[in-house]
Amino acid sequence: MTDLLFTPLQLGPLVLRNRAIRSAAFEGMCPGNLVSDDLINYHRSVAEGGIGMTTVAYAAVSQSGLSFEHQLWLRKEAVPSLKTLTDAVHKAGSAVALQIGHCGQMAKTSVSGECLSPSGRFNLYGPTWPRAMKEADIRQVVADFGQAVHLARESGFDAVEVHAGHGYLISQFLSSYTNKRKDEYGGNFVNRSRFMREVINEVIKAAGSNMAVLVKMNLRDGFRGGLELDESVEVAKILEKSGVHALVLSGGFVSRAPMYVMRGRMPVKVMACYMHEKWMRPFVRWFGNLLMKPEPFSEAYFLEDARKIRSSVKLPLVYVGGMVSKAGIERVLGEGFEFIQIARALIHDPAFINKLKTGEISVSGCKHANYCIAVMYSGKMACYQNEKQRSAPWLKYLEG
Repeated sequence: MTDLLFTPLQLGPLVLRNRAIRSAAFEGMCPGNLVSDDLINYHRSVAEGGIGMTTVAYAAVSQSGLSFEHQLWLRKEAVPSLKTLTDAVHKAGSAVALQIGHCGQMAKTSVSGECLSPSGRFNLYGPTWPRAMKEADIRQVVADFGQAVHLARESGFDAVEVHAGHGYLISQFLSSYTNKRKDEYGGNFVNRSRFMREVINEVIKAAGSNMAVLVKMNLRDGFRGGLELDESVEVAKILEKSGVHALVLSGGFVSRAPMYVMRGRMPVKVMACYMHEKWMRPFVRWFGNLLMKPEPFSEAYFLEDARKIRSSVKLPLVYVGGMVSKAGIERVLGEGFEFIQIARALIHDPAFINKLKTGEISVSGCKHANYCIAVMYSGKMACYQNEKQRSAPWLKYLEG
């Protein structure tokens, strides 16, 4: 019997060599908001490790969409180094996608210049106090998404993944928790989905016939008062009708339920050590476990909710969330999901896919300690298991 994972499959205008995609997990390797050699080398290694398509994580479509000083800002100055990255990935036999988005109320004003949101509500996790977007702001951000697609094509990307989940700007418009507008962009679900529809229409138009368009969306926001599965089904139907090529099914709200996205627990002392704002360090040490409440981890933790989307739409679906074993991957693909996305297992070992193919391993060595998330402020991406072998600093702070 042929393994589903290693069967080539079409994704819009692309044919991927297998059904594994590197998830758009923030690498933190863009000092000055530009591509570094470390970012290029990491994605080259993932491509050499056998992935069907790797996704470069979170490129802000405008300066106002930045939340870190070491986060990619997609602009003309970034194109040459991005082209170096895409050439390296293509040479290794993989396709490459770019996740594009705007962080809205999670913007860091020292790098973003301003902080925008649907309703101007205070965000404790920034902490930020954004201003409510005017219609002119909305039109500008929609246009920025379209321009981002043109820049992605110029940079050699095969696909774009629009970030419409995790409490980023599109997700903030969709969720009644963050969208308290009284105009045509707020209130009922049709109005709250208007911004998303306008962005996606602009992206589809810019992508044309030779780029794949994926959208990362939430199954649930992960807390009472947020987006729930019934509305997520409607989001999926809208996106299918719009003509996108695939949906990436995720969940959680970074500024309200961050561990719903990742599961497990956050090593808050490690996170505090790497934070640039010194005044934030004791706050995170003391209150981090309350603000980032642990969520139980199990392989394929979004699968039950994802099945509901599978039964409601016909377009290709990408399952993401806790894939660590060959058996688990084959089970998910066997339930009718066309692709799977993986992040932490590929941080632990970029050659994870090739090792599954050869039978060298059947389960990832990733322990889901979330160290790789906690060090996101450091400007690097690192796995606890690998750092432990090198006796790296800060390991004494790792809890659990």
